[in-house]
Amino acid sequence: MKTKTVYVCNQCGASHTKWQGQCSICDEWNCLDELTVERKSATARSGIVPDTANITRLAEVQLQATQRIQTEIQELDRVLGGGLVEGSVILIGGNPGAGKSSLLLQMINELATKELACLYVSGEESVQQIAGRAVRFGISNQNIQLASLTNVAEVVDLVNREKPAVVVIDSIQVMYSEHSESAPGSVSQVRDCASQLIRIAKQTATTFVLVGHVTKEGNLAGPKVLEHMIDCFVMLDSPVGSRFRTLRGVKNRFGAVNELGVFAMTDKGLKEVTNPSAIFLENTGDPAPGSVVTVTWEGTRPLLVEIQALVDDVQGGYPRRVAVGLDAQRLAMLLAVMHRHCGISIADQDVFANVTGGIRVIETAVDLATLVSVYSSFRNRPIPRDLVVFGELGLTGEIRPVPNGQERLREVKKHGFTQAIVPVANRAKRPVEGIEVAYVQSLSAALDKIQEVLL
Repeated sequence: MKTKTVYVCNQCGASHTKWQGQCSICDEWNCLDELTVERKSATARSGIVPDTANITRLAEVQLQATQRIQTEIQELDRVLGGGLVEGSVILIGGNPGAGKSSLLLQMINELATKELACLYVSGEESVQQIAGRAVRFGISNQNIQLASLTNVAEVVDLVNREKPAVVVIDSIQVMYSEHSESAPGSVSQVRDCASQLIRIAKQTATTFVLVGHVTKEGNLAGPKVLEHMIDCFVMLDSPVGSRFRTLRGVKNRFGAVNELGVFAMTDKGLKEVTNPSAIFLENTGDPAPGSVVTVTWEGTRPLLVEIQALVDDVQGGYPRRVAVGLDAQRLAMLLAVMHRHCGISIADQDVFANVTGGIRVIETAVDLATLVSVYSSFRNRPIPRDLVVFGELGLTGEIRPVPNGQERLREVKKHGFTQAIVPVANRAKRPVEGIEVAYVQSLSAALDKIQEVLL
């Protein structure tokens, strides 16, 4: 079999016929890795379909209910879409020390309690280190099998022999295949190892959970094609200096994406946070200017978060627009809308916006709350703590409706808030009892309402 050499970008997965300093697809520098591949046969190149191929009509396909394995960790099951799917391959990424290994060790402990055979394969730690962590967590289940391997062929043989229901690979970057001459962690090695594990998962209906490293930019290390090969991809985020961890779904072929699970890191492992809104709200002390509470929608549930803003005189040659947990470009756009339609100019002011708790909010429903926090800091007057604001802002200054408006207000009521400013298009026929809602149609009307309640 003839072979050829190609150069694959480890950022976007694009292939190039020769090495070059910059990838022509994603414009990243020094990201091309050499890869040796087999040439296709003449039959494959000509596009001739073998006689063994067959066609199934859509109407003839017999649908079967997806069989799921409950992990008994509700926050994890939520992000996965209801549990582990038999024969699926799940990839979990996160920064070093985020708690990936701890979470997976706790997961297989819960599964082993159900008399399911579980195999934990670690190429980075010895079985003694894994056992030491299990002792700290109070785990002593006899159904958990441990192995310290880096050869993917040995892993496949072990799976065929032991036939476990769930296999954890920690991590995919340290695995190597003898079919590739590249170093472990390279594009060819990661792709080859992943393809072999995916093949055995589909053949034996074994669920594989792969641990993936991340780069300094926070992206998954290795070839981009890895994310396309697996069935589910989740990221475990660990904000600097915080003991809380957020697990977010990025890709899921068997459920919804953008689900959010919240955990707290303790000496006994990761503990579920059943009321995430409480950890992102700071209700102690006197009200401070620039702080407002809003409601964002994460997957299938509402989440209360606090947005803080600081407006100060320019400390340099030009004003800065800094956003942490928010889109910095959208912040600049919102400030321009406030200047154009409300006549409030802060061109000579630095603006800093932050979402407390280390969570990142990508929903446009926090637009109005962001500008209200900026306005409160600019006027140096606090907002009442029992007030909640949400709504999307258009470039013409109108307040646009947000999805699940009534569900957001019900969540607000549960946490003791008594006032709300929301889009007029979210007005419901049956208002939520116990909360006074002001419906606004434009940004100027919303700021007029805020001016009335400023302390």
